[in-house]
Parts: sequence; C-alpha cells; structure tokens
Amino acid sequence: MAKRLIPSFNRVLIEKIVPPSKTNSGILLPGSTTKLNSGKVVAVGPGGRDRDGKLIPVSVKEGDSVLLPEFGGTEVKLGDKEYHLYRDEDILGTLHD
Repeated sequence: MAKRLIPSFNRVLIEKIVPPSKTNSGILLPGSTTKLNSGKVVAVGPGGRDRDGKLIPVSVKEGDSVLLPEFGGTEVKLGDKEYHLYRDEDILGTLHD
C-alpha cells in the first residue's frame, strides 16, 4: 500500500521502528525503557530545487534506517499501517550496523 504514495519534492516516507515489548526468552520489558527514535525509509521524493532550478537529490534511499527527531513529521495512515512524512533536512542521520 505504501508503494502507491510517492512523496513530493524533498519529502521522505518513513515507517517507524517499534522497539520490542518482550525479549526472545519471553521476559516483558517495562514501558519506561529508553527507545531510539528511528525508522525505515519506505519511499523518497525526487528532491528539492535550488535558486537556479537545479535538482538537489534526497540524501537517503529506500531501505535506509534513519534517526528521527522526537517531534515533527506528518502522520499518514495507509490501510492499517502508520507512516510519517519528513523533510530530508529533518532527518538527523542514518543508522548502520
């Protein structure tokens, strides 16, 4: 369903990563654990334009894991899933293993 939405300009469609509520062995984790505000890039727009009209491409690509600000973005509901739209410059960085 998310593949039908192509963001405009320098927008990035992100599916937030929800931290697990229990461990592999079945131990329930408290809700107060610190979580990393991160997500996975689902779709990207073509990019923005500078004053001369030249295209400035988006700095992330589909499949990247990114670090997000605590607040911001626009919530988008497609089917039964929730996604968020962020501007490229609002993304704090990419996460690598």
